[in-house]
Amino acid sequence: MATSRSDLLQAKSVMSRRYLARAVPTGVATFALAAPRRPTLNVVGVGVGTKFTEGVETATKCVRFYVIEKIGKNALSADELLPTHIDGIPTDVIVTGKFKMLDTAAENKKHRRPVRPGTSIGFQFPPPKDNWVMAGTFGAVVTRSGKRYILSNNHVLAENGLIAIGSPIFQPGLLDGGTANDKIAKLTRFIPIKPTGFNKVDCAIAQFLPTTGVNSHPMPKVGALSSKTPIAAVVGMKVEKTGRTTGYTRGTVFDIAADVNIEYEDKNGNAFVASFNDQMLIKSSPDPFSAQGDSGSLIVARPSKRATGLLFAGSSTYTIGNHIDKVLAALGVTLVP
Repeated sequence: MATSRSDLLQAKSVMSRRYLARAVPTGVATFALAAPRRPTLNVVGVGVGTKFTEGVETATKCVRFYVIEKIGKNALSADELLPTHIDGIPTDVIVTGKFKMLDTAAENKKHRRPVRPGTSIGFQFPPPKDNWVMAGTFGAVVTRSGKRYILSNNHVLAENGLIAIGSPIFQPGLLDGGTANDKIAKLTRFIPIKPTGFNKVDCAIAQFLPTTGVNSHPMPKVGALSSKTPIAAVVGMKVEKTGRTTGYTRGTVFDIAADVNIEYEDKNGNAFVASFNDQMLIKSSPDPFSAQGDSGSLIVARPSKRATGLLFAGSSTYTIGNHIDKVLAALGVTLVP
């Protein structure tokens, strides 16, 4: 009997609750030759797709475990082994590395006037973290009730509530040489990242200052969006983005319903693991699709030039994006093409 998509998603949900919901911050960096044996620490995502056998994609539908590192069966106890089947549905184990927020193309780090998407932006840390500087990516221009805003991630514009509503946003970000004279917007709204349950989006907006000149397009090399209406991601879709760090890159959508764990900090500086469900996973093609500092980049479908995702996390081999329709709905905004 063929495995239905609803059966796959149900099995994925069961595994997400088993392996993702109990995760805790590790507090250590990920090393190529070290990985935790406990599945709740090694499993960083659960998705659905087709199974790979010896590196070759098959037609077999499966539930995928995304892990920091594959560990030999002989090194694991029976309780540490991941299931090979879930109610008759096969599983696959895919190494992605640890997913991280990508919040730290030389041209995109520079001072740009008029300001435009794909370039460096950021906030100023308040005391006692004011000896730190940061930068992320200006994703897109959006509008609501006749006003225009920067669209980016919560952790690029608001740091999950550490940055007060009304605080200035700079272009370029202070990490890239921005100064007090480079204020272009003020933080307006963010969707909080919850430490329990599942999150859908990591997003925020900042209203442009009256004196800020804005060029909503084109994003370097991506060009202008063809429409304000987004397009739903599908597995195999070819995508592109322009970000603060890696500039223009291309990739392929690998999963559209991945549940993933990402480490965050609350406004008091306490680390916690946030779970996100039904996210996009993008595989690099051939160079890395993103790196630290690319958070907030708009993910655009090729060749249609319609927005499909908002980049917010990833590893050296896979990038994670929110579905853009969920982002726009959460914030009540519309893309400006």
